[in-house]
Amino acid sequence: MFEFPTFSHRSVKNDVLSGLTVALALVPEAVAFAFVAGVDPMVGLYAAFMVGLITAVFGGRPGMISGATGAMAVVMVSLVAQHGVQYLFAAVLLAGILQVLAGILKLGKFIRMVPHPVMIGFVNGLAIVIFLAQLGQFKIQDTAGSIVWMTGTPLLIMLGLIAATMIIIHFLPKFTTAVPSSLVAILTVTALVHGFNLDTRTVIDFVRSMSGNDAASLAGSLPTFAMPNVSFSLETLSIILPYSLILAAVGLIESLLTLTVIDEMTQTRGNGNRECIGQGVANISCSMFGAMGGCAMIGQSMININSGGRGRLSGITAAVALLAFILFGANFIEMIPLAALVGVMFMVVIGTFEWATFKIARKVPKHDFFTIILVTVITVATDLAMAVLIGVIYSALVFAWEHAKQIYASSHIDAHGRKVYQIHGPLFFGSVSHFLSLFEPKNDPNSVIIDFAHSRVTDHSAIEAIDTIAERYAGMGKTLHLRHLSPDCRKLVKKAGNLIEINIIEDPTYKVATDTLG
Repeated sequence: MFEFPTFSHRSVKNDVLSGLTVALALVPEAVAFAFVAGVDPMVGLYAAFMVGLITAVFGGRPGMISGATGAMAVVMVSLVAQHGVQYLFAAVLLAGILQVLAGILKLGKFIRMVPHPVMIGFVNGLAIVIFLAQLGQFKIQDTAGSIVWMTGTPLLIMLGLIAATMIIIHFLPKFTTAVPSSLVAILTVTALVHGFNLDTRTVIDFVRSMSGNDAASLAGSLPTFAMPNVSFSLETLSIILPYSLILAAVGLIESLLTLTVIDEMTQTRGNGNRECIGQGVANISCSMFGAMGGCAMIGQSMININSGGRGRLSGITAAVALLAFILFGANFIEMIPLAALVGVMFMVVIGTFEWATFKIARKVPKHDFFTIILVTVITVATDLAMAVLIGVIYSALVFAWEHAKQIYASSHIDAHGRKVYQIHGPLFFGSVSHFLSLFEPKNDPNSVIIDFAHSRVTDHSAIEAIDTIAERYAGMGKTLHLRHLSPDCRKLVKKAGNLIEINIIEDPTYKVATDTLG
């Protein structure tokens, strides 16, 4: 379950520096998601630390960053509003247990069933969500207390600093890769702001505006152990179970899809089942230390990968650095201009969005391109779990419809005067209607053979269809035979028992391929 990784000097340097970069970007994200969930900012910061550290050590994808996320925060907000933060901790505890069970039952492998168009839609949708989230940094509070868009000099300064950040991130790697360009950009822009005394919002301005407390600070202490202060009863279970199921599902879907994206970027392969367990253990731990829980973060993961972070040490560094900021370096983190972090996230958006989507519009089947647009829109409008679920269902229905149209039959009269129907294409729930229309019981001879050499019986609907055809022939006093059923198809028919009574013609010379691996 846990191995001690080996490090080279270069990998240690890259992981540590990229981890520091990620930690800087985690602070405003964790604070913002805490406010979305309706909890104290420190509850979000603790979650970023704990989820990030535990998944970095025990998760199934080195280099992937986890923490408090917006996808889970939007699920939490109604529970916190109705029942309080302690019920949230209880719900996160149960969600973590469900995630661990998913890993033990090896359910992580099912992420492989997500079609590629759904993956593209997921990535594009999250890129748009990340972009839209940054637009909130362009709003300020006017003298009347209303939230308005920036104008004039403050807007120009903000845009200039964002542009400077993005330029450094883009061009620095062309000269040197010794240090992550994102880290250099953040430090450079911070130095410019304070060196020239530029009037622009910083991280502490953001925290205070979100909390409405002009004395708010990011300084804090170590999280302390405390079980959720709720009664462990059936009543409590009835309250938290619906939320826990959604939290567990959303967390695993986002984590496993992010894992898949990083797999493709790094040409390596993570362990989905181990990631399920890692996420579960992290959320269980959060519930016992006053944190809101979380899952993988595609934005911060992209920052880490693009900054050179590939190993577990990068995630560990990000989590430990975040805690160090809370305990000892709050004053320094509070000085960072929001423009620098917005610039970093804009570069993440550019790198995350699948720009080839526009080029492949005319090169892929229309239903695949529609899937990409569908998943993208639903991800932006609702949440990614719903988007992925709808995308998979739509893709499955299209697949079933396309294969249902592929079944057809050719027929001939053999030397014994029997009519032989040779079936081509799979026989399953989607194709049974067309299958039934292939036969002519009234005009056929007394003995009929259905040859499945080029077909396969796949489900109960197919068996029912065969039984229906048999009854039609039997009602006319005619005999129906099945030939060339593969072993697994025969097993399926045999399992149906008296649901179907048809003569199966044994053919010892006929060889079929099965799914059994040698």
